[in-house]
Amino acid sequence: MDFRKTFDKIPESFDKYRPRYCKELFQELEIICGLNPEKKVLEIGPGTGQATEPILKTGCDYTAIELGENFSSLMKDKFGCYQNFHIVNADFEKYSFNENIYDLVYSAATIQWIPEEIAFTKTYSMLKPGGYLAMFMTRSNDASTNPALKDEIEKVYDKYFRVKQKYNCKMDYENVLNYGFENLEYKEWKNVRKLNADEYICYISTHCEHITLDEPYKSNFYAGIRKVIEAAGNEIVIADTIPLYLVRKPL
Repeated sequence: MDFRKTFDKIPESFDKYRPRYCKELFQELEIICGLNPEKKVLEIGPGTGQATEPILKTGCDYTAIELGENFSSLMKDKFGCYQNFHIVNADFEKYSFNENIYDLVYSAATIQWIPEEIAFTKTYSMLKPGGYLAMFMTRSNDASTNPALKDEIEKVYDKYFRVKQKYNCKMDYENVLNYGFENLEYKEWKNVRKLNADEYICYISTHCEHITLDEPYKSNFYAGIRKVIEAAGNEIVIADTIPLYLVRKPL
């Protein structure tokens, strides 16, 4: 199973329920990377554009490369009104890019799906000397803020969560320095979300393993999740960390 294509099955839900990124992150990129209409930018795997519009609004020459056909279509509908918007429906790993053409290549929770030797070597080649690679994502923690509720949720997982394939994508982002990049900068921002049972279920339903759940486990699993959250006051608190890894190709 190619998990990379799983999300493309639920474009509308993915667009509605995935968390967005904070404005401070995009302000950081705009300032450090000097984004303006003279700059060329590539976004790897934008999905439905959770990290797209703030970059488009800088006026840069923006291109996205997106594997999913449904995602690509939705992106065109959302952002086709921008004259600086371009999208390629293709596999980043297989697509041939020209060398030394981008001022910024960035990934919002996507690059970890690509083997690092491909991801880092290819982005290095694509960037102009002095160009930036930015990698960011949302790391969510619902255990530290709801310890008793989390224990009950884990019991539901143990009883009903039966998937054919486990998510096992891991990337050490600091390894990027082994591929010629320099000046690694790390920053992070914090956010808190409070969701009721229905909102939480809609949110976790956009996770790759959850999308693949079959019946009867699927119905029993979500019924169990709803029951324990409602019993805890119908609220679960999620503490989000948004980390940014930013490196530069030497001049």
